[in-house]
Amino acid sequence: MHTKVIELDKRIRVGAVSYLNTRPLIFGVKRSGLMDRIDLIEDYPSKIAAMLLNDEIDVGLIPVAVIPQMKQHFIVTDYCIGAEGEVASVALFSEVPMEQIEKVVLDYQSKTSVSLAKILLKEYWKKNVVFEDAKEDFIDHINGTTAAVVIGDRALQLTHHSKYVYDLGLAWKSFTGMPFVFAAWIANKPLDEAFLDAFNRANAYGIKHMEEVLAEVSFADYDLKKYYTKNISYELTDQKIEALQKFISMLPVL
Repeated sequence: MHTKVIELDKRIRVGAVSYLNTRPLIFGVKRSGLMDRIDLIEDYPSKIAAMLLNDEIDVGLIPVAVIPQMKQHFIVTDYCIGAEGEVASVALFSEVPMEQIEKVVLDYQSKTSVSLAKILLKEYWKKNVVFEDAKEDFIDHINGTTAAVVIGDRALQLTHHSKYVYDLGLAWKSFTGMPFVFAAWIANKPLDEAFLDAFNRANAYGIKHMEEVLAEVSFADYDLKKYYTKNISYELTDQKIEALQKFISMLPVL
């Protein structure tokens, strides 16, 4: 039986994360002829993931931890939100050292980062802690022996907020020797090859024209040039795909 490819004349619903780290990927898309063919929705990672699972979008830049929940999935570009080591925007913030942490509040905005934190606490740091789902004001609760996983732009703003900052990209690298993939462009159905080729090239545009991207964004709390060129690693290499598979294989232990 042949799987039906989405109709060529139908607008493709694209979901993208609304964080600073996606700007280079979206930069070229917004400047391409693709905007005439797509409906672009931007929101936080777990919301975009839920939309893809519910078939409210056709392709999304989603947390990779969602992949096992999908009936079928297709990784559709050569680009991702990844890291070769320190990622800066996904970290465990604490006022006490790791050995004294008793409770960890989990950022509700990304399933991947929460799962990564749980894996690292159990397998790498060998910690048995109480987990608590975050409320809106959870950053204010980072005190005493209560730490929190914070992601995205808020994590960049908190770089100098806590006494101890445990970068989860760096911890994964120390634990496995591998890079990490936080999010990738994933479709829930086969899409037109011509569209995918154009979409891939549009993603590449921003990566290749980073100075143009930087000219359009301002952020006082962190050096975005460092973030885009040193912290985030956008190419979805074979090594990253291997690391992604390793991460997914570890999810059942949670």
